[in-house]
Amino acid sequence: MDQSQSANDVLFVLLGAIMVLAMHAGFAFLEVGTVRRKNQVNALVKIIADFAVSTIAYFFIGYAVAYGVSFFSAAPTLADKSGYDLVKFFFLLTFAAAIPAIVSGGIAERARFQPQLAATFVLVALVYPFFEGMIWNGRYGVQDWLTAAFGAAFHDFAGSVVVHAVGGWIGLAAVLQLGHRKGRYGKNGEIYAHPPSSIPFLALGAWILTVGWFGFNVMSAQTLAGISGLVAVNSLMAMVGGTLTALLVGRNDPGFVHNGPLAGLVAVCAGSDLMHPMGALVTGAIAGALFVWLFTLAQNRWKIDDVLGVWPLHGLCGAWGGIAAGIFGLEALGGMGGVSFMSQLLGTLLGIVIAFAGGMLVYGILKMTVGIRLSEEEEFRGADLSIHRIMAEPEYDR
Repeated sequence: MDQSQSANDVLFVLLGAIMVLAMHAGFAFLEVGTVRRKNQVNALVKIIADFAVSTIAYFFIGYAVAYGVSFFSAAPTLADKSGYDLVKFFFLLTFAAAIPAIVSGGIAERARFQPQLAATFVLVALVYPFFEGMIWNGRYGVQDWLTAAFGAAFHDFAGSVVVHAVGGWIGLAAVLQLGHRKGRYGKNGEIYAHPPSSIPFLALGAWILTVGWFGFNVMSAQTLAGISGLVAVNSLMAMVGGTLTALLVGRNDPGFVHNGPLAGLVAVCAGSDLMHPMGALVTGAIAGALFVWLFTLAQNRWKIDDVLGVWPLHGLCGAWGGIAAGIFGLEALGGMGGVSFMSQLLGTLLGIVIAFAGGMLVYGILKMTVGIRLSEEEEFRGADLSIHRIMAEPEYDR
């Protein structure tokens, strides 16, 4: 029976890992559709290269930082319990690799390739696992202190803060260090639009992410016995809420409409196992509107050239999700209970501080030492020709 249960859990977590791995194709095509044509190849190459670097960083360093587990042992030991510990690593790796995938969208079109791979290694080896271990493995005493002070630990079932807010705030730090793209803003405050190159690719990326997200959320239970239909329905309702408010507030703009479900899903991750479906619907709806408003404000008023809007989508909607779990997870609002608003607020703020400080440090050091931005000429030619020496499509057919 034990062997059968282990095998079932291995299959369950493995399927979750594969679904979240597939989400990285969504990250890639969302960026391909949003950037200009001269940067499409770079978008595709970055995501797969970042995943490879993330795997090495997390396998040799990051997983040990978060969970105190290393893989320097014989294969028979690693294969114990049908290899459950290995597939758990695979599953959590796909979460860790989402950090550079999120950042990639913000820094698109003007970031140098090799320095970004270096940043990916450090972020996945040290910065992300530090907070991950603190929240999901109870390291460094933070969760114990929150429990003693407010009656409950910080709750983040599937990573609204641990993954999304952390990735979004690191992305903001990287964008600020890079500066805006050439020609995006004029000297006298003019704003020059760089419209998406392909709405179909953008929509494809959003759909891949949306479908994979049910593996991201539901399979965060990490055992077959822990699976909950509540998580699935809450994810669905938040996705729908985000879509509808982005459609309304974004005035039918397809870029906003296809990011709306992602905003809702980002926000519901933390409390998807606690909320009533109506609470999840409200959480997602607020996230969809929040994304549209803050994306517009950041781009047009604050002139933060975050190409895919990763800070409002992941950073702010993720932070909202951490706080929302402390509101709609309460029994008084139909939730499961066992959560504290103050713990959610402080845990979310801690994640923001660690992510933004870590991002500023990593990208600041790289900027001062090797440089992180393409030259003006390289940026004008586009990352595809400047870095990869090929365009996504030939300019003519022979």
